[in-house]
Amino acid sequence: MGILNDDAVLIEPGKISGDPTIVTVNCPDESGLGSTLCRIILEFGLSITRADFSTDGRWCYIVFWVTPDISSPRIDWDSLKNRLLSACPSCLGSFYFCLQSNVSKPPSLYLLKFFCRDRKGLLHDVTKVLTELEFTIQRVKVMTTPDGRVLDMFFITDAMDLLHTKQRQTKTCDHLTAVLGEHGVSCELELAGPELESVQRFSSLPPVAADELFGPDGFDNSGSSSNKAVLTVDNQLSPAHTVLQIRCVDQKGLFYDILRTSKDCDVHIAYGRFSSKVKGYRNLELFVRGTDGKKIVDPKHQANFCARLKEEMMCPLRVIIVNRGPDTELLVANPVELSGKGRPRVFYDVTLALKSLGICIFSAEIGRHSTLDRQWEVYRFLLDESREFPLASLRARNQVVDRVTKTLMGW
Repeated sequence: MGILNDDAVLIEPGKISGDPTIVTVNCPDESGLGSTLCRIILEFGLSITRADFSTDGRWCYIVFWVTPDISSPRIDWDSLKNRLLSACPSCLGSFYFCLQSNVSKPPSLYLLKFFCRDRKGLLHDVTKVLTELEFTIQRVKVMTTPDGRVLDMFFITDAMDLLHTKQRQTKTCDHLTAVLGEHGVSCELELAGPELESVQRFSSLPPVAADELFGPDGFDNSGSSSNKAVLTVDNQLSPAHTVLQIRCVDQKGLFYDILRTSKDCDVHIAYGRFSSKVKGYRNLELFVRGTDGKKIVDPKHQANFCARLKEEMMCPLRVIIVNRGPDTELLVANPVELSGKGRPRVFYDVTLALKSLGICIFSAEIGRHSTLDRQWEVYRFLLDESREFPLASLRARNQVVDRVTKTLMGW
C-alpha cells in the first residue's frame, strides 16, 4: 500500500475571515473511512458546509469545507490533522505508525473523579475542558450531596492515547483546577479496572419513557412534515452505480449521519457531492453499490435502506422530559454505530443548552439501552427545580426540549 506522508491530509485556511477551511484527504481507502473522518471532524466542533469525495475502492480523495460551530471558537488544526492522519489506513512514519498500530485495540478507559462545590454551569465547564483536551466521555455519574457539593465521575478515553503518562495526567488536572477555581476540592485520575464496572451500570429506563423514546410510532423532535427529507433512487443514470439523490433540512452532523448509516447498512459510496445549504436545505447526490459491487436493484433492499436513511436524517437524536417520582428528568437518546461508538459531543451540547437556560443538573448518567433491532446511547439528567424556571410548567418543559434539540441539531 505504500507509506504516506503528511500531504495525505492538507488543511488550507479560508482566504478571508468567515471563509470555510478546506480539508483534503488523499489516501488508501477502506470500508467506513468517510464515516470515520466525518466523526473526527464533528468531534472537533466543526460543521461540514460542503464535501466532494470519490473512491475506486482502493484509493479515495475527499474534500471537506468546514467551519467552527459557534460553541467551538478555538480549533486546534494541527491536532485535527494528526487525528485525520491516524485514521488513514496506512503507515505514516514512526509517530503515526504507533497510533495506527493501536487502532485495533479498544482504548484504555480511565476514571476521572472530582469532588467540589456546586454552581450553575459547572458540568458544562468541566465537559468543555475534557472536550478541548480530546477526551471522549464514555460514561458519567454526577451526584449532588445535600450540602451543595458534587461528586463527578467521568469514564473517559484519550484520543491521543497519552493518558498513561504523568505529563498528560498533570495537564488534565491543572486545566480542571483552573476551571473549578475556588470551587475545587479534589481531583483524581486512574485507570478504570473491572472492579469499577458496577459504577458504570445504567439504571433501566421506566417502560413509559422507553416507549415514548423508542416506541413503534416513531419519533420526531421537530414536528414532522412530509417534505423534510426526500430521497430518489435511480438505476438509469449510471451504468455501474445506483444514484441516490437526497434533499433534506440541514442540521449538525448531517453528512456524518448519512455516511454512518450507509456503512452500517453495507452500502458503499463510490462518489458523492454534499452541496452548500440553500434556504435551510441540503442537496446530496451519491453513487452507491451493494456489498457485491453491483447496483442496488432489489426493491426491498432499496426501501429498507431509504427508510433507515430517512429516519436517521430526520431524527438522529431524541429528546423528552419525563417525571421521575417527584423530580424532572431530561432524556436524550441517539443510535449507536455497529462499531459500538456513540454520537460525538452530545453531552457537551446538552450541558451547554442547560447552562444557557440557567438550569442546574442534580445528577447525570450515560448508559446504553437495547431495542429489538439496535442499541441506543441514553443520557439522563435529573434537573433542579428553580423559581426562575418552574419545571412543573408545561411551557418551561417545552422550552427545555426546544433549546436542547436546537443546540444538538445546530438550528
